[in-house]
Formats: sequence, C-alpha cells, structure tokens
Amino acid sequence: MKLNCDMGEAFGAWTMGRDEEIMPFIDQANIACGFHASDPLTMSKTVALAKQCNVTIGAHPAYPDLVGFGRRNMDIAPAELKALIQYQIGALQGICRAQGTQVTYVKPHGALYNTMMANFAVLETVMQAVSELDPSLILMVMAIPEVEQVKALAQKYNLALWFEAFSDRLYTEEGRLTPRQQNNAVHKDFALIERQVLQLSQHGSLITESGNALDVHADTICVHGDGDHAVEAVQRIRAVIGGQ
Repeated sequence: MKLNCDMGEAFGAWTMGRDEEIMPFIDQANIACGFHASDPLTMSKTVALAKQCNVTIGAHPAYPDLVGFGRRNMDIAPAELKALIQYQIGALQGICRAQGTQVTYVKPHGALYNTMMANFAVLETVMQAVSELDPSLILMVMAIPEVEQVKALAQKYNLALWFEAFSDRLYTEEGRLTPRQQNNAVHKDFALIERQVLQLSQHGSLITESGNALDVHADTICVHGDGDHAVEAVQRIRAVIGGQ
C-alpha cells in the first residue's frame, strides 16, 4: 500500500506544509496547481523535490478558491469545470516536462474531490477532463462502497484508477469523510492514526463515526501534511505500512 500527501500548497510569501521534511517518507505527491494554493515557483520547487526523492508526481486540481483553500463547494458548469481541470493539470505537466519528469496521476482537491464522490455527474466530468487531456493518467478517487459504479464509469473513459483511504480523517456510515466543521473530523492523536492505518492495511476496513467496521479496499493512504503533527504522523505511518 502506498502513502500519498498533498504538497506544494504554499503561495507567494505564505508558507504551508513541511514538504522538505515529509517528501522523503511518501510515495506519491499530490502537487497543488495554483487554484486552491501554490504558484508557478512553488510548483517548480515541489516538482524538483519530488524528483530528488523519487516520489511519483500527481496533479492536485481544485475549484478556483484561493481564499477558501478549495474547501468551499462551487456551482460550475461541466464545460467550465472540465477546462479548469485541464488547465491546472497542463500547467503542472509543463513544469514537469521542463525538469525531465512527468505527471503520473490526478487527485482532485478538497470540495471538488468530495463533490465528485457524492455526485457521479461531477465525477464523470472530471473523468472526461482527464481522459481527453491524457488517457494514460491515473485518477485517484476515494475508496467508497459504490466502488463498482466508479469502476464502470472509469471504463467508459478508459481510465485507470487508484483507490484512496485516509489515515487521519473520520468516516461517516456512508463511507464518506466527516465534514471538517465537526470537532473530531480530523484525527490528531497518533495512536488513533496508527490504529486506522493498521485497520486499513491488515483488515481492509476502517471504523466509522458510529463504531461500525466499513470495508475499504485501498491502493494508497493519504496523510495531510499541513498540521503541526504532520511530520511525525507520516513517519509513524511509514513505519506501519513499510516500504520506501
């Protein structure tokens, strides 16, 4: 099982995340593309760091929402959303090409990610955007109970998928992420994060907010790199799942 993290989320003079400390411990870097965070220089530096650490690079496109960090939902027409996604991926592809590397996958960010996993019409628009731009790109999506429906939709666009679970987020009974407004939505206790990762890696399940076991068959585990606990959390998760 791989470990991924959202990276390159600084913006101009605003610092975000601890990329240099975290990058050596992860397998996949979801690099922000400028719409919820990042800028061209930050993107370039993050690509260089990922290349140095032999980390697979993914584009992390979002709604155009710098102020809200891409965590606010937006009502965007499909044609515009498709163009926004392709624009962001294309920007990162250009930076990667200049450094002799490449974008391997796409993982939408924040509200866009949550919306597409709740509304398959939005998910289909995301798949269209990716497949039209480069059908060799892999789309990273949440491992949800409706996995067969997601696979069938991806087949329509000849897209490969990576299914993702979260190490540090609480899940609802429906297999979605608990809203961040809820006090216990983000795990900050290392023991709880380790238990969730062990549950995922050893049993293919996780414990929901009501205490029930939910089957989750994931290819990759996400850890968020923007908290005070991020570096130690990444190190502990790496020790649990092995690799690197």
